[in-house]
Amino acid sequence: MTHRIVFVEDDADLAELISDFLSRHEMEVVIEPRGDAALDTIAREAPDMVLLDIMLPGKDGLSICRELRPKFDGPIIMLTSLDSDMNQILGLELGANDYILKTTPPSVLVARLRAQLRNLRPAQPVKAQPAKGSRKAVFGQLSIDPVSRDVVLAGEKIPLSTSDFDLLWLLASHAGETLNRDLLLKEMRGVDYDGLDRSIDVAISRLRKKLGDNPSEPFRIKTVRNRGYLFSLSGWE
Repeated sequence: MTHRIVFVEDDADLAELISDFLSRHEMEVVIEPRGDAALDTIAREAPDMVLLDIMLPGKDGLSICRELRPKFDGPIIMLTSLDSDMNQILGLELGANDYILKTTPPSVLVARLRAQLRNLRPAQPVKAQPAKGSRKAVFGQLSIDPVSRDVVLAGEKIPLSTSDFDLLWLLASHAGETLNRDLLLKEMRGVDYDGLDRSIDVAISRLRKKLGDNPSEPFRIKTVRNRGYLFSLSGWE
């Protein structure tokens, strides 16, 4: 299977060199040399993965990562020459899945990218079932139909991506329970939580926004400090 990658890199020679190497390993690379054009290129190309340099014309890679993460489910990899602990921490905190130096041997680079791409497997089936006698789960003004995959809140249909719906259904199926990141990642992507992966946090933030939750003091999908996330039974009236 060939994976599509957008590589945001302004060094044309280096970009072509890495692109040629990755193309030998079932990765099709689209090169974008400008930071201020990156988001448009990513939206147009709909890649499986994004590689970001940090120092770019128009907009830096960290800013691109921050803006891209809430609307992109795939891996975002910082590929840069900046060997700085602060940049690594900041990149990961902003939602990057990995931070790789350009001096990394090509074979190691491919292995790390493949490791991230393996996580793109289809979401695992959610084990929970709707309440007996009804295909819908209803919480006050919120209705979730696992068959049609429709979500309606206060009479308004809420459009959700496949992964966002699966996450919502998983949380709602365990309403009133705190689910930790490890469980959520295993159910959604079949991988263990490594302490750095922020994809669940990003997906939760995206769900809250779509469901009208309060981002600073969420009352519908609550954060339980040091434990995980809780779907509130009383937040939908």
